[in-house]
Amino acid sequence: METTDNRLLLEECGGKHRVRISVDRGGTFTDCVGIFPVEPTAKDPSGERVVVVKLLSEDPTHYSDAPREGIRRILEIATGRPHPRDALLATENIESIRMGTTVATNALLERKGEPCALVVTLGFRDLLKIGNQARPKIFDLSISKPDVLCQHVVQIDERVTLVGYAMDPRPAAQNQSDETNVVVGRSGEHVRILKTPEWATVRKQLQQVFDTGIRSVAVCLMHAYTFTAHEEEIGRIASEIGFTHVTLSSHLSPRIKIVPRAHSATADAYLTPGIRRYVDGFASGFDAGFGDIRIDFMQSDGGLAPVEHFSGLRAILSGPAAGVVGYAVTSYSESEKISLVGFDMGGTSTDVSRFGGEFEHVFETTTAGVTIQAPQLDINTVAAGGGSRLFFRNGLMVVGPESAGAFPGPACYRNGGPLCITDANLLLGRLRVEHFPHIFGPSEDQPLDMNATRALFEQLVADINAEMRARHTAESAYQNKAVEEIALGFLQVANETMCRPIRTLTEARGHNVQNHSLACFGGAGGQHACAVAANLGIRRVFVHRLASVLSAYGLGLSEVVHEEQSPAAAIWSNEAQQPLLARLEKLSRVGCRKLISQGFLDSQIRVQRFLNMRYDGTDTSIMVPESTIGDYQLRFESMHQREFGFVLRNRRIIVDDLRARVTGMLSKVKAGQVYDELKSLQRRELCEPNTHPAFVDTVSVYFQGGYRPTAVLKLGLLNPGDVVRGPAIVLDCNSTVLVEPNWVATVTSTQLVLDNTPVTTLDVSTHHISTEIDPIHLSVLANRFMSIAEQMGRTLEKTSVSTNIKERLDFSCALFDQHGNLVANAPHIPVHLGSMSHAVKFQLDRFSEDLQEGDVILVNHPQAGGTHLPDITIISPVFHDSRIIFFVASRGHHADIGGISPGSMPPNSRELFQEGASSMGMKIVNRGEFQEEAVRHMLLEEPAQYPECSGTRNYRDVLSDLKAQIAANHRGIALLSQLCAEYGLEVVQEYMAHIQHTAEAAVRLLLKETRVKHPTGQLSGHDFMDDGSKISLHVDISEDGSALFDFTGTSPEIYGNTNAPPSVTHSAIIYCLRCMVQSDLPLNQGCLAPVRVVIPENSFLSPSSTAAVVGGNVLTSQRLCDVILATFGVAAASQGCMNNLTFGIPAIEEGGMRYEGWGYYETIAGGHGAGRDWQKGQDGVHTNMTNTKITDPEILERRYPVILHRFMLREGSGGTGMHPGGNGCIRDIEFLEAMSVSLLTERRVFQPPGLDGGGNGACGLNLWERHFEHKDKQVLNLGGKNSVFVQPGDHIVIMTPGGGGYGK
Repeated sequence: METTDNRLLLEECGGKHRVRISVDRGGTFTDCVGIFPVEPTAKDPSGERVVVVKLLSEDPTHYSDAPREGIRRILEIATGRPHPRDALLATENIESIRMGTTVATNALLERKGEPCALVVTLGFRDLLKIGNQARPKIFDLSISKPDVLCQHVVQIDERVTLVGYAMDPRPAAQNQSDETNVVVGRSGEHVRILKTPEWATVRKQLQQVFDTGIRSVAVCLMHAYTFTAHEEEIGRIASEIGFTHVTLSSHLSPRIKIVPRAHSATADAYLTPGIRRYVDGFASGFDAGFGDIRIDFMQSDGGLAPVEHFSGLRAILSGPAAGVVGYAVTSYSESEKISLVGFDMGGTSTDVSRFGGEFEHVFETTTAGVTIQAPQLDINTVAAGGGSRLFFRNGLMVVGPESAGAFPGPACYRNGGPLCITDANLLLGRLRVEHFPHIFGPSEDQPLDMNATRALFEQLVADINAEMRARHTAESAYQNKAVEEIALGFLQVANETMCRPIRTLTEARGHNVQNHSLACFGGAGGQHACAVAANLGIRRVFVHRLASVLSAYGLGLSEVVHEEQSPAAAIWSNEAQQPLLARLEKLSRVGCRKLISQGFLDSQIRVQRFLNMRYDGTDTSIMVPESTIGDYQLRFESMHQREFGFVLRNRRIIVDDLRARVTGMLSKVKAGQVYDELKSLQRRELCEPNTHPAFVDTVSVYFQGGYRPTAVLKLGLLNPGDVVRGPAIVLDCNSTVLVEPNWVATVTSTQLVLDNTPVTTLDVSTHHISTEIDPIHLSVLANRFMSIAEQMGRTLEKTSVSTNIKERLDFSCALFDQHGNLVANAPHIPVHLGSMSHAVKFQLDRFSEDLQEGDVILVNHPQAGGTHLPDITIISPVFHDSRIIFFVASRGHHADIGGISPGSMPPNSRELFQEGASSMGMKIVNRGEFQEEAVRHMLLEEPAQYPECSGTRNYRDVLSDLKAQIAANHRGIALLSQLCAEYGLEVVQEYMAHIQHTAEAAVRLLLKETRVKHPTGQLSGHDFMDDGSKISLHVDISEDGSALFDFTGTSPEIYGNTNAPPSVTHSAIIYCLRCMVQSDLPLNQGCLAPVRVVIPENSFLSPSSTAAVVGGNVLTSQRLCDVILATFGVAAASQGCMNNLTFGIPAIEEGGMRYEGWGYYETIAGGHGAGRDWQKGQDGVHTNMTNTKITDPEILERRYPVILHRFMLREGSGGTGMHPGGNGCIRDIEFLEAMSVSLLTERRVFQPPGLDGGGNGACGLNLWERHFEHKDKQVLNLGGKNSVFVQPGDHIVIMTPGGGGYGK
C-alpha cells in the first residue's frame, strides 16, 4: 500500500463520485488501484493520486470479501475518514468500479461450479466426454482427463441437417430444394427438418431434471448455429418450468462446430450462476447507492461488460486480459509501431501474449479440459511461476509443472514447502530477506527462511553431483557443481521454458521475436525479465511502476466492448460482397444501440468489422478486419501469406462468420507516451549509486561466473531521467526488478525501461561452455531441441492444406544427429516417433557421398524405414563446411497417393503396389531445385501402371503438403543454425549425444527395476490378430539394465495388409518404454540403446519388400503395444485398433462435364485398457500409437453427403475388474448418395484381454444397414475389413472395441 503521498480526495468532490476503483481478484492476491483527484503539486502536477492496495484473496478471519475490503481501504485513504468493516460501505465517493476475477477460472479448475444439465440431440449423449477423441498427453498411460461439467444429459428426439454439401463438385446442386420441410437458416444455408420434437415429451424430460434439484441448463442441438427454432422453444419451456439459468448455444456462440459450442454452453451454465451469486454477495456489503455506480467486469476478450451482461463463459481469462490491456496502452506507440511481448509471471504460472497495435484474439481454446468457443485474447500459459517446484529427474533439471501453491509455498515460506523458483532467486541474492515482508511463521511476523532454502538446495546438489558422477565415464569426467551454480541452472531452465510459448506467439506466426520489446509485469516477472529477453534476442524491456498490479491498473484503462456475431456460409465473390457488407453494417448498428443504451455518446463509440474467412476445403479460418481499402480478399490473402506462408490462387474463399466489435471508449490515457518521454528525457547516470537518496545497500548477487556487488535502490525515490547500470536491484513495495550485468535501466515517470548492450545479443556465440556433460546445459539444450521440433510442427501445420495434416494433425517432426539417431521430436503421432530414424539412416547409406547442400529426400517405402505408404517422410541433411552435421525430417499422412481405392487405405490389398505410390528414396529437391516432374511421375504415373490402380486422386493437395514438409524442415535447419551460432557446433553435437545417453540411463533404470520384480528377468506375452496370426514376445532383462525383445514365434508374412515393417515394431517398443518411465524424458534414440530387437525374417513383423502393409501401421502397431504393456504387467489391452473408415466417390461424368471425385478418412476412438496404477480405463479415446482428432459432426455433415445419427459411448463394452476397462464408441453414419465405403479394423474376432484377472473388453462390430424402398432393412456384419458400395439411405454402424479390465 502506498503511504508516502498523503493528499486526500478534493473536498469539493465529496459526494460527487470521483474515486475510480479497479480490482483484480486473483487466486492468491487481490490487487486494488484507486485513482482520485487531488491538489496538484510541483512534483506531481497531474492532479490525480494513485493508491495501490494488495491483500490476500482469502482471509476469512479479517474480512469476508477481498475486493470489498480493498475498496474500503482505498476509500479510507482517499477521504481520510474511517469506513468500519462492520458497516455497509458508503458509496457516495465512488465513481466507478471495474473488476477482473478468477472466480470463474477457479470454479472451472476445481470443478466447483453450478450443478447443471445439458440438452442435446438424440444420439449425442456423450458429446462432451468424447470431444475430439484425442488424449491430452500421449505418454500418459492413465490418460487422465478432467470430468465433464454437466451432471445430467437430456437427449431430445429432434434432427435437422443441411441441404447439399461443400464437397459436391456440381455447383448447381448446392442448397437447392423446394421441399416443404426445408428452411433457410440464418447463415444462408438451407436446412432440412428431419424430426420436430414432441414438445410434451420435452417438457416431461426437463421436468424430471428440475425435480432432481438442477436449476441451470444448457441447450446445444445439431446445426443450431444456423437453425435456432428448436433450441429457442426448449429454452422457453425450461424457463416456464422454473430453471433459473438457461443457456442456448445458438445465442451464446453462433458458430459451426457442435463440440466446442456444447462445451461453451455447458461452461456458461456451470459458471454464470456462481458469478451472479458472487456479484450479489459483493453488492450486499454496500449501501443503497450501490445501484447508481457504474460497475463493469473484464471479459476474456480484453473488453469490459456491464455487470448485468457479464457471463461465466467470458470470464475465464478476466485477470490476464486486463494485464494485456495494461501493457498495450502504457507501452505501445502508434508512431513507433514496435510490437510488444507481454510477460506476466506470477506465483504458479506465466502468461505470455503479443500486441502489435491490435488485440490478437482466438476463438477456440481449451481450459481445464473444456473447449471454449468465444473471443479471447491470445494468451498462452506455461506452468512456470515463482512457486513452480524444482526437480532432478532422469539426469535433467526440471521446473514444474507442479507448484507449491500459496500453501505450503516455497521452502523459504516456513511451512515445510519444497524447493521452488522463489527459493533459487533467494539463494542467489536476487530476492532480499531484509526487504521482503515479514509475514511468515506461526505468528506471521517472521522473514523468509534462508536456512531452509539452503539446506534443501545443499541436499539436492549433493544428489545431483552423486548421480552425475555415477554416470560419467573415463572419457567424460564430471566436475561437481556448487549450490549457486545449480540454483542458477534451475533459473536458466525456467527461463527457457518460458521462452518456448513466446516463440510460438511470434516466430511461429511470421513475426521476428527480436523486433519486439518485452513488457514485464506480475509479482515475479521483474526477476527474470532481462534473462528471458536476452534468450530471445530482445533488446528492450518495459517494467511499469505498477507492474505488480498491472492487471488492476489495466482495468482502469480498458474500454467497454459489445460483440455481435452471425454465422454465414457464403462464397466470397463480387455478387456476395454487398449482401455480406450490408449484414455487417446491420450487426454494427445493433452493437451501437447496445452501447448507447448504456449511456455512451456516438463520439465515444468505435466499430471494428470482421469477416471470418478460409479457403474452401480447409478448416483453418482467419478473422479478417476491415481494411482502409475495403477489400477483405486482399487483406485475407495478405494475412494468410504472413501466417501460413502461402496463398491458394485458384481456391474459393468461404466466409463462415460475420463479426462486429463495438467499443465504448472511457479511458483518456494517451497510449505509448513513454516513448515521447524517453525522447525528451534528460538522463543522469548514477555513477555512484550509494550517494543517491534511492540507495539502500550494496549486496552480493550471484550471476554467471560468480558473485558480484550489486546496488539495491528504491524505485519510489528514483527520479525520471535517472540511469542505473546493472547489476542492480530495484525495489518497489510489491516487486523486485533485477537489472542484470550489461543492462541499463532508465527511469521515466511511469516506467523502468531496461535496455541491453550488444554484448548480450545473439549475433555471435554467447554461451562459452565445455562439451563435457553438465546437468544445467543438458536441461537447457534439451528444451531447445524440443522447441525446434515443436516449431517445425507448427510450420507444417500452418503451411499444409489437407484436412489430414492441418486439422487432424496426422504428422510428426524430429531432428537427428549426424548419424541419423533421433535426438528430439515433438509429441505428435507415436507410431511415427521411433521409425523415422530408420528412414534417415537408410537414406544416409543409400545416397552415401551423393548428398549435397540443398538436397531434400522423399521416402515412404516400408523397406526404407517407412510405415505405410500414405506416410511420406521428407528428410533434409544439414551441412557445415561441406559435411553433414544434422538431419531434420517431417512425416505426414497424405490423403491419397493412389492405389486401388480412394484414400489409399484399402482394406483388401494383398500387394504393396495396390496401396499407392512408393519410393525407396528420391531427391525431391536437388541442390535447391524442386523436382516437380519426378514427383509427378512418382505420384501420378507410376501407381497407374498397375492393374485397377490409379495415381493420386488429389495431386494438388499432396504437392502442397510436400512443400509444407520441406518448409518445416527448412525452419528446423534455420533454428539449428541459430543454436550452433549461440553454443558452437561441437557443443551442440556433443549435447545431442549426452541427451541420448541420459535417455538410455533412464530406460536402463526402468529395466533394472522391472528385473527386481521379476528376478529371472524373463517376461513373455502374446496376442492374436483377427486372422489368427500370432505376435509372440519374449523379453530377457539383464542385470545391467539391457534387454532382449525377441519376437521369435511370430506368424509368417500375411497375404493381406496387416504386415508391419520392422520400423513399426521399433516405434511400439520405444513408445511403451517411454510411457513406462512415467516422468519427463526426451524420447530419443537413447531409449532403444539398451534394447536388442530380434524379429524373424519373413514374419509379418518383417515382411518382404512387396508385402502389403497399410494395416500394419494402423492395426498391428496397436496390437504390438498391447502385447508389450501386458508383458510388462503394466496395462490391460486397449482397443488394439484405430478403426479406419474411408468413403468417397470417383470422378463424375454428368451432362457432358467431368467433375473431380473426393474422399474422406477418419480413425475412431475406442476403449482404453485399465492398469494397476489408475482406477479405470478411459472411455472413447485414442490410445497408444495414434492421437488424431476426429471431424466435428457439423463440419462432417456440411462437407459430405452424410448424416451422423449417433456418436456415443458403447456402454458395457469395457472389461470388468477391480479397475474396469474403458468403453468403446458407437458411430452410426447414414449416406445420402451412392459411394464406396471401406473399413480397415481389428479386434472384431479376439477380445482385448484383461490383465491379472480383469475381464476382457468387448469385440468391435461393423454393420451395414441396407435400406430398401418396399421391404425391411437388411443388417449385414461386414467383419473387420471390407469395402462396400452403399446406396442413399444406407447406414454404416461402427462399434469400436472396449478396453480390458485390470484385477479381479
